[in-house]
Amino acid sequence: MAVSVKDVAAAASVSVGTVSNVLNRPEKVAPETVARVQAAIGRLGFVRNDAARQLRAGRSRSIGLIVLDSANPFFAEVARGAQERAADQGISVLLGSSDQSPDRENAYLDLFREQRVNGVLLTPQLLDEARAETLIDAGLPVVLLDAEFDGGGLPSVAVDDVEGGHLAVAHLLAQGRRRVAFVGPTSIRQVADRLEGARRALAEVAGATLEVIETDALTVLDGRTAGEAIAGRARNDRPDAVFCANDLLAVGVLQGAAILGSIRVPEEIALVGYDDIEFAQSTVVPLSSVRQPARAIGAAAVDVLFERLDDPASAPRHVRFRPELVVRASSR
Repeated sequence: MAVSVKDVAAAASVSVGTVSNVLNRPEKVAPETVARVQAAIGRLGFVRNDAARQLRAGRSRSIGLIVLDSANPFFAEVARGAQERAADQGISVLLGSSDQSPDRENAYLDLFREQRVNGVLLTPQLLDEARAETLIDAGLPVVLLDAEFDGGGLPSVAVDDVEGGHLAVAHLLAQGRRRVAFVGPTSIRQVADRLEGARRALAEVAGATLEVIETDALTVLDGRTAGEAIAGRARNDRPDAVFCANDLLAVGVLQGAAILGSIRVPEEIALVGYDDIEFAQSTVVPLSSVRQPARAIGAAAVDVLFERLDDPASAPRHVRFRPELVVRASSR
């Protein structure tokens, strides 16, 4: 049978309130009484019920994290950064993957409210004004992760994806490529921003064209399907460069076009991905990519959330990292 606070109080010949003060506010109790209560705790093997205490206080020692795809190495690194920073404060991170489903995203938000988490780090599937207002009015502190809201009402930590898209395509154009294809699901805000950056780079070079190849998701399989379709075209109908919305798509394009197909990379098609996941440099043809500091993004998001919890009335803070182009053999 578990030892209770009442058992400790009886063993130490003090009140239950005194035991509670020793556990939570020892500075209010005489040192000799603290020593007597602690001796009783050690003798009886008492372990306090932290979960019950937190429930009574209406809060927990956890935060929620909702990403688009927890299997994606980029989001895995973001989660690691968030967990490491939260652990420094004695806080745990509850991870949920929306799988790009607004319904699943909402289900996780409801679950985290029920769990009384301190706040949520969220990479939203869609983010418009109505959705942002819903999040603001929910009464649950939210920090946007790898996303930004134009209205500025929600704190955020993100990378400048427009600049990242520009970096990638400007590099391809500098290699003399002129028929660029963009591969990705443009319904996702971050992907749309990368495409916007690509278009800005194309506008700076006369005679360059851009083809958008839509995919359903940001997976290797979706990229492989796109790569096989490109390889199946006549030579004069193919792009001479491909910019993928993330590295998983780029790995798939490489498989579909160069391994399953007969296209030489980079001789016939130069290829650039996005995120610079650890696997990018280990592919058959090492992959050029736009690097995001994933772990630093996760850690910064936790910092912004803690700041919000300390001062809920403060103006929302926005942290924006700059991307970095990493050039490897796939686009040289």
